[in-house]
Amino acid sequence: MKEIVISKIDELQNEFYEISKFIGENPELGHEEVKACKILSEKLKEHGFSVTIGTCGLPTAFTAVYDSGKPGPSIGFMAEYDALPELGHACGHNLIGTMAVAAGIGLSSVLEHCGGKVYVYGTPAEETRGGKVTMAEEGVFDHLDVAMMVHPYYIHQKSGTSLAMDALQFEFFGKPAHAAAAPHEGINALDAVIQTFNGINALRQHVKSDVRIHGIIPEGGKAANIVPEYAVAQFYVRASTRRYVNEVVKKVKACAEAAALATGARLEISNYEFSYDDMVTNEELSTVFNNNLIALGVSPGDIYEDEGDHGSLDMGNVSQVVPAIHPYVQICSEPYACHTHEFREAAMSDQGREAMILGAKTMALTGYDILINSELLERVKEEFRSKR
Repeated sequence: MKEIVISKIDELQNEFYEISKFIGENPELGHEEVKACKILSEKLKEHGFSVTIGTCGLPTAFTAVYDSGKPGPSIGFMAEYDALPELGHACGHNLIGTMAVAAGIGLSSVLEHCGGKVYVYGTPAEETRGGKVTMAEEGVFDHLDVAMMVHPYYIHQKSGTSLAMDALQFEFFGKPAHAAAAPHEGINALDAVIQTFNGINALRQHVKSDVRIHGIIPEGGKAANIVPEYAVAQFYVRASTRRYVNEVVKKVKACAEAAALATGARLEISNYEFSYDDMVTNEELSTVFNNNLIALGVSPGDIYEDEGDHGSLDMGNVSQVVPAIHPYVQICSEPYACHTHEFREAAMSDQGREAMILGAKTMALTGYDILINSELLERVKEEFRSKR
């Protein structure tokens, strides 16, 4: 049966190449991925999947299912296809989306023999207001037995962890005045922003080493001779667990509140993007994936342990509700970082497309192992229960 899965993906690989190329050449920002959503969902329809566009009210999200009509587990593959501002597909989402579709179609080719269901989810805007956050909150993935996605990288790497994250926005409202003639009449909102940064910088020595706090000032005033009446600071606050992020966020908010008190500015706090939870890898499922990767020709010595340096992922939210993995496949021979021009070119290269097919086959074979091995599935579920 595994040979059938592999043959199906090989048979269609040129079509998958063209899809990834089209998405790469037509980059769309989060929640604007109209073209990507259309081409991916239509390919699934061609191969017998029932497709619903607009999952959870997200216009460029979709749910596709291939139902064998027989009892069995439900396997979910996650497709991402949003691009980065100005950089395009510098995180390789053109490969990720196509990979999930290819895996789903490949696994569906044997479903009549082993039963169960295969789902492919179109999950928009991973880079910003991640679609998986909304979908996880609304219970879209609750029925799945396992969930998988594969990310491109400069090496093959096992599924590991990610940082939980909150995106905080601090808006300060002051009072304008002539900065030279009547500065005493003004309340400087920019000073409040600067004091917030200073407070957070002082906080850094009193948090654990896994914490990352980084921010920008998108609004800091209009002219140097006017006391700024409005200023904004935006921060990402990250840590290895959701629980510790929540603790640090309280302290970061206190820095902004202190700055408002010191300057007399009024403060409004909000989340300008969705909160991401930490990725909890299911090690049983990860082992199956790695074994299939080896069976497909990757040397065990070329599959590296997680380095813990992948930032934050909305796949983390999925891993909180269903056993999940998020491994990496090698798309380039140089250590190009994600979100760079070089990585974008790698995601459009022949090596990138070959890695996409490898990732699709490995996910599909891993899904097949879950479908036919009830004891393996129970071990996966038991591990998931033990980590909750």
